[in-house]
Amino acid sequence: MIPSKSIPTIPPDTYKALPAAYAFLDPQLRESVATESPRVVFIEVTNHCNLLCETCPRTFTSYEEPQTLSWENFLKIAEQFPKMERAVLHGIGEPLINRNLPQMIAHLKQRGVTTLFNTNATLLNEEWGRKLIESGLDEMRCSIDGAKTETYAKIRGAPLLHKIVGNLAKFTELQQKMNATKPKASIWMTGMRENIEELPDLIRLAHRMGIKEVYVQRMVYYLDHDHAPGLMDAGHALFDDFDELADRCIAEAELIAKEHEIILRASGATDPRRSLSAAMLRDHQPWRGCLRPWTTAYVTANGNCLPCCISPFATNDYQSLKMGNLFEKSFDEIWNDERYQAWRTSLLSDQPPAPCKGCGVHWSL
Repeated sequence: MIPSKSIPTIPPDTYKALPAAYAFLDPQLRESVATESPRVVFIEVTNHCNLLCETCPRTFTSYEEPQTLSWENFLKIAEQFPKMERAVLHGIGEPLINRNLPQMIAHLKQRGVTTLFNTNATLLNEEWGRKLIESGLDEMRCSIDGAKTETYAKIRGAPLLHKIVGNLAKFTELQQKMNATKPKASIWMTGMRENIEELPDLIRLAHRMGIKEVYVQRMVYYLDHDHAPGLMDAGHALFDDFDELADRCIAEAELIAKEHEIILRASGATDPRRSLSAAMLRDHQPWRGCLRPWTTAYVTANGNCLPCCISPFATNDYQSLKMGNLFEKSFDEIWNDERYQAWRTSLLSDQPPAPCKGCGVHWSL
């Protein structure tokens, strides 16, 4: 067990407010063995994509064999997590490529699992919209990295912003016609130097599309690559060099969001300013605050278990991320085997695994 004095200061009420089953998340109680099975499970339903985003490793390399998860293999994965409360049906790929997605969602909803995924929304037509609504999907997060066609195309690799805006506007109209409150649609923008000035206009776009929530998410990039491809290097991130321009853009976006009654937040359960600025516990090893290796599972379309959803974006040493393959042995065997325990022990030290070194230091947790 890690001595309490070596753990960064975290408000004790954070843990007191948790249900008894989550008491093990207290930093003073965490150790290399995870005593609870994951409540949150990422299931990559495909690693195929119809875009070539400049911030995604998939554009520049193939981590795994191309694969779209079959219904049978989905069931093999899902049954391994009896305590699953939240399922995130995406990874490195576009979920709407998998035609079995509505069936997968419906299966999880029958189990009482909150279900969501991220999409680029380029394939979102009326047929898909109806199926997603009828499946019981709780949340659909739509990635839009810019409010101008040229900015979106530069980051996402295709001039399709107009199509996405049209698709989402039609989707919210369809929800109204079907009197459906779910899925909750939201917009997610990766905050970068290239697009932060467009955040106010993205709020205006959201209003036009009938979407009530906009999020700014962290930019994660290769730390261990001298010549990172595309836009996957520090020169495009805001966290290390948050400046007056970014602050002004966020302030304007907050005013516009308030005017249009739109919720403006950031990934990591915080606000955009805190997420993008470096006001973190840099001197206190902030990566130790990460709970993912104790609470969350990530399973790829090929059955490989990874420590978290961020790690593939933070390192090009993909082999180091594989904790085991769920199609070769049970998740219970993988969850507390030597590799997972070593990862947790390292994360709680002053020498974390390479993909974790940037968390709270070069991007938000």
